[in-house]
Amino acid sequence: MKAQTTQRAEPDLLYSEEEEALRAAVRDLLADHCDPAAVIARTESGAPHDREAWKALAEGMGLAGLLVPEALGGQGATHREAAVVLEELGRAVAPVPYLTSAVVATEALLACDAGGLLAELASGRRIGALAVALNTAPGGAHRTVRIENGLLHGELTGIADAVAADVLLVPAEDGGLYAVDADAATVTAQVSLDLTRPVAKVALDGVAARRIGEAAPAVRRALRAGAGLLASEQLGLADWALTETVRYLKERKQFNRPVGGFQALKHRLAQLWLETVHTRAAARNAADALAGGSADADVAVALAQAYAAPVAVHAAEEALQLHAGIGMTWEHPVHLYLKRAKADSIAYGTAGSHRQALAELVDLQAP
Repeated sequence: MKAQTTQRAEPDLLYSEEEEALRAAVRDLLADHCDPAAVIARTESGAPHDREAWKALAEGMGLAGLLVPEALGGQGATHREAAVVLEELGRAVAPVPYLTSAVVATEALLACDAGGLLAELASGRRIGALAVALNTAPGGAHRTVRIENGLLHGELTGIADAVAADVLLVPAEDGGLYAVDADAATVTAQVSLDLTRPVAKVALDGVAARRIGEAAPAVRRALRAGAGLLASEQLGLADWALTETVRYLKERKQFNRPVGGFQALKHRLAQLWLETVHTRAAARNAADALAGGSADADVAVALAQAYAAPVAVHAAEEALQLHAGIGMTWEHPVHLYLKRAKADSIAYGTAGSHRQALAELVDLQAP
């Protein structure tokens, strides 16, 4: 078989039969574990992560190891399959640490010599979290901790899903990336807009750690994959908002006719449909570029995030408004989608930072 090159002339934006089968399986699982009422109840419980759903996804279906080669205990799949999973997780605003553990932490470990730890994350037995603030863009500056006599000291804030993690991947000021048992750190939940993906402060006070590799390339690789595949989550969220809003407007009646038949609302829904379709193209392009190791992967990721983030927010806002009074209630799940969309819009870099990065990548500088 001819070796795969790093340059792909035409990206494949279509879903394969295997990807559609994976989508159906994940959607069925989430229908059983993450129905809207259950997710709302969990956000009110003080323990937002759904351990049963995570176990079913990670151990039952083996999805935590999609990006891990088979030789290291994973499934040997690609970012395309992981993107399909994230679309469905976005549609359900599922409170599971898939993006942070199975994508971001896993990508960081793939850049290091940490086969044993990688296999544990791939199996789903342990959950990992990269101790870099959620709002950090690929290539952006991030905080590090001190290292004294082989022990780590310092605080890191805004760490997504740290409260669910078993192992933390911590960048230190000596340029190394260190694996730390979460039990050895003090993890304190912080106020988070998105209750389904909480952030936390991680405090290290003389904590023993194991150096697993160089932090700079590992963090950059992890954040790039996180930003690129976050677009698929945002796509799933926007698609849910559009689908549910159309369904509701077909059922709700005013003046003895469906509200969705009013021309002004038709125009708004048509615009939202166009934005969602364009987001699908951008998200699929990013996933395909990451999967193929394309030389244009940085461009694809920046483009996807620059476009997908505002579309997800717009879709959730339209869903909230067009659901009228019922959309303003706590019992309706649309508020979960709006909060996730807002939080995602600053995750792994804002749309503005990605537009700036894109301009530099294609040599289109501002005057």
